[in-house]
Amino acid sequence: MVQHRDRYTQIGPETFGDAELIALVLGGGTPRKSALEVGARVLSQFGSLPAVATADPMALAEVSGIGLNRAVRLHAALQLGRRSTRTIARDAPILTPEDAADALVPGLEGLDYEELHALYLDRRNRPLALRTLTRGSDRYTIVDPRQVFRPAVQIGAASVVLAHNHPSGDPTPSEQDVQVTRRVAQAGEVMEVRLLDHIIVGNRCWTSLADSGDLASPDWR
Repeated sequence: MVQHRDRYTQIGPETFGDAELIALVLGGGTPRKSALEVGARVLSQFGSLPAVATADPMALAEVSGIGLNRAVRLHAALQLGRRSTRTIARDAPILTPEDAADALVPGLEGLDYEELHALYLDRRNRPLALRTLTRGSDRYTIVDPRQVFRPAVQIGAASVVLAHNHPSGDPTPSEQDVQVTRRVAQAGEVMEVRLLDHIIVGNRCWTSLADSGDLASPDWR
């Protein structure tokens, strides 16, 4: 591992394969297998690096040579990678569903389970925060309006855009999606925090409930 570390610092990560990078994160192997062999086993068992990146920690822990501690370490490293792609321009206003999708879709594509994300905006529609609110099964994510608006009150947001993914890859809103969205919008009226849109993310595509007419969205501006 020392040789890998020195090579990483002197030459750079571009010379490393996926299994080698996983080995560095794991920090060591087992009495019978090197860290590189364990890293290769992880890739072989899940089939690809994107599949590893979206795997649950408990699923990673089941790989021979990993265990729960290393699984959590690997999962955390991959989560940091995901979050690094979710940076948003704080001074660029979100004025259309396309603007919101640019900020929200990258963090939801490729997941094999549902997550609900919320983009909170100030009175000029400038981003204040991007939060992951819930994680559900591969079929649905439970949405409670309190989960949506509690952070909005804490940070003084004037509006919010929701987004969640369909692991099936089909971004067509379900009846549950529509009903939950309308319930959240009604709660927002009481809280005086506007729900501007709810974006459903599929495989390389997305649907806006505001554009589809399923949400009577207020003026974005």
